[in-house]
Parts: sequence; structure tokens; C-alpha cells
Amino acid sequence: MNKRLSIQIQSSFMNARFMIAFLLCLLPIMVQAQHGTFRFAQLTDIHLNPNTPNPTEDLLRSVAQLNATDSIDFVLVTGDLTENGDRATLEKVKSILDLLKQKYYVILGNHETKWSDSGCTAFDDIFGSDRFEFMHKGLLFLGFNSGPLMRMAYGHVVPQDIAWMTREMDKADKSTPVVLVTHYPILAGDVDNWYELTDAVRPYNIRTFIGGHYHSNREFRYDGIPGILTRSNLRDKNGKPGYGIFDVTKDSILVYEQRIGEPKKKWASLSLSKQYFDHIGKADKYPDFSVNKKYAKVSEQWIVKTGVGIYCSPVIEEAKTSVTNPGTKTKNSLNTKRNKVFVGDDMGYLTCYDLKNGKKIWSFKAGKRIVGTPAATGGVIVFGSADRCIYGLNVSDGKVKWTVEAKEPVLGAVSIDNGIAYIGASDSTFRAIDIQNGNIKWAYSGIKGYIETKPLITADKVIFGAWDNTLYALNKANGKEMWKWTGGLNRMHFSPAAVWPVSADGKVFITDPERAMTAIDINSGQTVWRTYRSTVRETIGLSEDGERLYSKTMNDSIVCYSTKGNVPHEIWASNVAFGYEHAPSMPVEKGGTVFGSTKEGLIFALEPKTGKVLWKHKVGNSLISTVVPLNGKEVLFTATSGEVGLLKFK
Repeated sequence: MNKRLSIQIQSSFMNARFMIAFLLCLLPIMVQAQHGTFRFAQLTDIHLNPNTPNPTEDLLRSVAQLNATDSIDFVLVTGDLTENGDRATLEKVKSILDLLKQKYYVILGNHETKWSDSGCTAFDDIFGSDRFEFMHKGLLFLGFNSGPLMRMAYGHVVPQDIAWMTREMDKADKSTPVVLVTHYPILAGDVDNWYELTDAVRPYNIRTFIGGHYHSNREFRYDGIPGILTRSNLRDKNGKPGYGIFDVTKDSILVYEQRIGEPKKKWASLSLSKQYFDHIGKADKYPDFSVNKKYAKVSEQWIVKTGVGIYCSPVIEEAKTSVTNPGTKTKNSLNTKRNKVFVGDDMGYLTCYDLKNGKKIWSFKAGKRIVGTPAATGGVIVFGSADRCIYGLNVSDGKVKWTVEAKEPVLGAVSIDNGIAYIGASDSTFRAIDIQNGNIKWAYSGIKGYIETKPLITADKVIFGAWDNTLYALNKANGKEMWKWTGGLNRMHFSPAAVWPVSADGKVFITDPERAMTAIDINSGQTVWRTYRSTVRETIGLSEDGERLYSKTMNDSIVCYSTKGNVPHEIWASNVAFGYEHAPSMPVEKGGTVFGSTKEGLIFALEPKTGKVLWKHKVGNSLISTVVPLNGKEVLFTATSGEVGLLKFK
């Protein structure tokens, strides 16, 4: 290419870039005459709780005042409708919101997504959808979930929702002003993939984000894009409930706080003509992947970007070769095949991939999302779905062998022992199922909370926690209750329900959201010891020899405790430098290496007897579920951002 032609091409490119930027700058000016003036309200952070009357009274008072206010065109309800996310309370909220004279639009908050006995499906059943789209007098409103789904982590906007909103904006004229409605603020430290969202919507005429979560009136810039958060509907320190009012004029959006029984007070305003951000720019910052250069011997063998959120761990089929587990004294299967990987996802697909290269082999579609980690052995893979079914599929082709119907969504992970699958559901029932024919061997129905954990199988017991402050021990042979442990826990949110229990030396070990590690006598269910020393939360793992426990602290470190004796004994603590951490991904030892993962896309490996960091690798910025090591060098992973992959340390 000659120099003159090169200069002409560069000049043409710069002129085109300038023209695009110029036209985008004109968008706000072009739309001023195209939209009408109107007013809408925002209710957020309602936190209805059947055990506390105040939130219900606060919501009723706000609804009454909204109905007495002229010229409210519609109401946005932006998440945390309930305290615990249960169906009954969601239905109660809807019955109150239905008293509104105005049309209302609802999205989920983290209290609906993290603690949900329906796997977040009740929200869709009750309100019709977990996102909304509507045009009102020339403005396009798009509402979508931004909370962590079922796992404690930062907020996250799933890939399919980002794709949806860009499609909806593409349908509209480029000049159309858009209001994006979320619960979380789109900030680092609140939403793990904030940069993916702001980069995706930046080319459009976004006028503002509207949200809640902080329980206060706040104004932000999300990589330059305006963001408005309004107060909680709950009564303030002066005893007044309240909500937000938005006046859309020809050239502005005016934001008010409306306290019950008082005049509204303006506290923010946004221009409909000012350009707040560069439409062809980038996020102010991105996640730091420099750790991968420090540990350059870790390679990504393959990664599949599914484009769909994933909340369970990957699974490989276990063959029937047996070994004795030193912690439980039971025979467990060893993997000898290792040629397939199975992953369930947010859209309800159970997909089989080739372990060697990540190529898709087959896929099966359940009725709703898959949350609990499946298990596979003897040519059968077993998993539950929020569609209220438990499935047994042929691992070779994904064909259904059998289906067991539950009365409520099935969110629990699966454990298989000696041809029997053990799994809990949200219908107060825990089941033991023959994996070859789907026959129910027994069912225990004495559970008050929903189940998401992977049950521990010992020589004679099945042990699991539920979101009712209780750890249950059942007879493995017949499902009879052997003991229950509550440890004095009196808040549902402190339940030992997300941790995967382990056992050794005659004890069961758990951690819980009260930030304690506990040893429980496996025969009596009595507490042997309980310690708050290390500030751990919902993660625990057992060494291959059954002598050590591993758990993540909530800041930077992995701690190791002895399984021996009747008092807690810390062996080592290792600073992995992962920062604040509260995700329920379990440490796993395999082949002389302890593997772990975090809510911000980091996978790490430690020396088991000293805690020395062997390597770290960052694959993204979203939650990595409990990893699955193949040996001491290779490890499978899944991410909530939709990735499935295999890492190898050379």
C-alpha cells in the first residue's frame, strides 16, 4: 500500500469516527421535541417481612399517598420487595401493589435473588417476568436483574440480559432516550461486571440508571453515565416512609424525595440535552489481570463462553472403581473415564462437553434454571431443576431415563453413593433415588427451609443443612431422622445451608454466615467446638488424608485447622491476597494440591501442609463455583458470567 493511499484511509476513518461522535452528541438535542412531559414514582427496598409489621404498614401508607397524588403515570418498583424472597411474602407484596391506581413495573433485588426457595422463579410466576420493557411518551424504560442469583457474591448482570437490552435498544431509533432500571448501583464493588454493562450500553442514548439498594438518595456516574439511587420505602429515623418522584420535562429529569404527609423535596436533576459521557469511549477502569503474568505457567487449555449464567459446578462422571474415604470410612467411586464434562445453566440446559477440548457433545433442556450441582456415575447423570423435577439422563446421549416430580423447585446439589442419589428440594422433602430407574427409596419430609447444599454421605448417615437454621442427619438406609443441630442460630440468614459439610475423626464440620466454624459429634449431633477466630463463611474442605480442614476467611486468607481433638486448632493461615470474600465456593484437595476460587474470577492453588501459594490465575471477574480438580495440575471451573473451562499448571 502506498503512503498516499494509507493517509487517505486513515483520514476517512477519522472523519467517520468524528461524524459518529458528532451525531451521538446531537441525539439529546434531537429528542427534546419528541417526548412528552410526565411524572412517575419509584418504590424501592420495601423489605416486607411477615415477622415485622412496620414494612407492611410503610408500603400501605406509600400506596395510599400515591393513589391520592394526581398525575403519576406509573410506578417503578426496584427490588428488595421482601426480606427473605419467599413466595408467600412476594404474593403479599403484589396484593398491596395491586391497590395502586397506576400501572407498576417490578424487578428483583438481592433479597429476592440470594434467598429464594423457588430459585427466583416465583417472582416470574407472580409478576410475569423478572425484567420489563416499555415506551412512555418517547422514553424507553428497561428493567432487569442486577443481583447475585442464589450464591452470595457481588451483583451480576447475566450475559443474556445484556444481549436482551441491546436488542431492545436496537429496535428503537438511535435518538430514543433510554432509562435503565436496576436494583444495584452499577459500580465496582457492587456489580462484578459493571464494565461489561456500561460498555454495552454506551453507544445508546442512555439518560440515566435508576436504582435502590443503598437505602438513601445518591447520585453517581457509572463510567460517566448518570445513576440515581433513591431512599428505601422503610420509615426513616423520623418515622416517615417515603419514595422517589421523577418529573420529566422537555429538557430535564427532576428527582424528588417524597416523605409521607410532607411536600416533596427536589434533590437532583439531570439534563436531557447534555452529553454526560463519551458514546464511543470505554469504562473508567477494568479488572486487573496482571496476576496471570506473575504465574505464567498456568494455561487456559480451553474456555467455552456459553452466553448464559452458570451457578453450579462442573461435573465429571465417576466410574464404579471404589476406594475408602479416610474421613467417612465409606467407599467412594474413583473417576477412570474422565472424557465428559456436564454443566447446568440459568436457561435450564444441562450440557455435555468433551473434556479434552470443550466441544459440545449434547444438550438437554429442562423446564427452568438449574442451580444445584449435578452428580454422575454408572452411566447416569442426576440433577434437579427449578421446574420442580429431578432428572436422570444417560451420560452418553442426554436421553431421559426417568423423572421424579417434586411439589416445589429442586435447588439442591446431588450426591451419589452406591447407586443412590441424594437430593433436597424446596417442598420440605429430602429424597433418596435409585439412579437406574428413578424409584424413590425413601423421602424425609420434616424440613422447614429450602435446600441448596450438596449432602455429605457417610457410612450410615446423610447430612445436610437447610435455610431453617438446621443441620440434619438422616439414616442413610431408611431416611429416619438421627439428629438435628441448630447451634443456637435464630436467624434464617445464619443457616448452615450453603456450605457443603465434611466429616473426619468422628465429627462433622461446617461453617455458616455467622462467621463461625463448627465441629459436631457425628453420632450425637452435639457441638464439640465452635470458633469465630478466623472469620470464615460458608466454605469448608477436607484434605485427602482426612487430617486437615480448609476454609476461606472473609479477607484475603485461607486457614487450615486440624480435624483431630475436641478443641479448634489452627495449623496455618495463608495470605492469598484475594481481598474481601464471601462466596460459597469450597476448597478442594486433589493430588497434593489445595484448589480454591473467589467471587471475582480468581482460581488459586496451595501446598496443603503449609499453605504456600503455588499459583493463581484470574479467568474473569465473576463468581467461580466450587472447582473440580482432575489431578494436582488440572482443574475444571464454571463462572456465573457463563464460562466453562480447564486450567493446567505446567
